[in-house]
Amino acid sequence: MTTLHVIAHSPFGDERLASCLRLLGADDALLLCGDAVYALRSGSEPHHQLQAAGLAQRLFALEEDVQARAVGNDLAKAVDYAGFVELSLHYDKVNSWL
Repeated sequence: MTTLHVIAHSPFGDERLASCLRLLGADDALLLCGDAVYALRSGSEPHHQLQAAGLAQRLFALEEDVQARAVGNDLAKAVDYAGFVELSLHYDKVNSWL
C-alpha cells in the first residue's frame, strides 16, 4: 500500500522530517508544504537529509509555499493545489504529519 506523506511544519523545530524519512516506504512519496518547504534550503541539515534519502521523483513541494518563502528548490518537483489533489488520489493513503 502506497502512502503520500505530507509535512507542513518547519524542519528546524522537531524531528518530524527525520522520522518521516525513516518510515518512508520504497513506493511512498513526500509532499512538503507550509513551513516544511524550508527543508529545501540548500546547505541546511534538512536539505542534506532529503538528498541522502534518494527520493528522486517521489519528493514534491507546494509551489505556492516555496514562492511565498523565497526558498530555492533543486530537489523537489513543484506542484500546485490541483497537483496536490492528483497526488492524494494517486496514492492509496495520505498521512499528514501533525
